[in-house]
Amino acid sequence: MPKIRATIQASTEPAWMVAERYGISGQTIWKWRKRDSVHDRCHTSNRLQKTLTPAHEAVAVSLRRKLLLPLDDLLAVVCELLNPNVSRAGLDHCLWRDRVSRLEDLKPKTLKIPHKPFNAYGPGYLHVDVKYLLQMADEERRRYLFVAIDRVYRWVFVRIYSAKTAANARRFLRDLDRAAPMKITWVLTDNGKSSRIGCSACASAPRRATTNSTASAPSSGSSTVWPRPCAPKPMAWSRASTAGSRTSYKAIALAQAKIWNRRSCATSASTTASSRNPR
Repeated sequence: MPKIRATIQASTEPAWMVAERYGISGQTIWKWRKRDSVHDRCHTSNRLQKTLTPAHEAVAVSLRRKLLLPLDDLLAVVCELLNPNVSRAGLDHCLWRDRVSRLEDLKPKTLKIPHKPFNAYGPGYLHVDVKYLLQMADEERRRYLFVAIDRVYRWVFVRIYSAKTAANARRFLRDLDRAAPMKITWVLTDNGKSSRIGCSACASAPRRATTNSTASAPSSGSSTVWPRPCAPKPMAWSRASTAGSRTSYKAIALAQAKIWNRRSCATSASTTASSRNPR
């Protein structure tokens, strides 16, 4: 302890008496009496046996700072260009002395952009999509999977059709409206052929697309407005013109709790039988 060492240095008693008092050897007493400090010295040798010259060390440290090379890669470069006899441990000691041993400390600190939270959707917010199914060996043509997923309850409704047509899209929406255990308030679709309900893709017919899609939307009073063809927004949104779509999630869930029980049984049956839908 530094306090005991200071007492040993200030004591005028014989070394053997001080050694017996503190339970140490006489050599330790003489060692601390000859020193001016009471702290331990560095155990590193005063003369290091280094393979690299100071100029080589400066080059290695500069390569480490500029290129951010790992230790093994830096060792290969130093052995090839500076000194082939350098060891991995010696190079690591060189980097440690210059405080460049950790690559994480040398990398620039970048501010992480915080992730935006998901929007709070109420029940009845459905995402409708059409997926291609693989053509089996016993089939003459491929089939299409029409799927609707509620973003809150994760309720799924599927139908399989042999063609991706407007008639099948209208049929899917009608079946979806009958089977949904909640009131449909939003429908999110893409700009595909079936989603546009057979409307022309020309830019001169945006009104006709809106009129036809309104007729094919679920019977809950929702109206669909499709983006213009080749518009930068690829998704089309449909919002129900009801006061419930402007209320909070909790209010919607409480209002739909009454119709959930009596429609859930029919929903599970229709969802189970959806994969057996005739072509």
